[in-house]
Amino acid sequence: QVQVVESGGGLVQPGGSLRLSCAASGTIFNIYAMGWYRQAPGKQRELVAVRTSGGSANYADSVKGRFTLSAIFRDNAKNTVYLQMIRLKPEDTAIYYCNFKKSRVNSSGSYSEDYWGQGTQVTVSS
Repeated sequence: QVQVVESGGGLVQPGGSLRLSCAASGTIFNIYAMGWYRQAPGKQRELVAVRTSGGSANYADSVKGRFTLSAIFRDNAKNTVYLQMIRLKPEDTAIYYCNFKKSRVNSSGSYSEDYWGQGTQVTVSS
């Protein structure tokens, strides 16, 4: 059984900072990517940042230079991902979801399985 728990959202003024945390615990192997997505009201969920177990990272253009993702990959132990956000803007307001991608294999080949956090609200407003 895998549990994914997020924390760290809240209300912050423009220009402020927040740090989001997310941990996946339970019997879990082969996590190859961890990341954060967000969904603003009336919009589709979008990628914010992702990091692979190989070390590569990708950020949405809108957050480059302001957001930093860090991740701890462990087999059969707690995998953890953080999102440090600085110089927040009102347009960063959204529900933020952490995501873990697990590689799996079946008779048809390899595929990816997603685990999602419950979502945490980030509101940037004066």
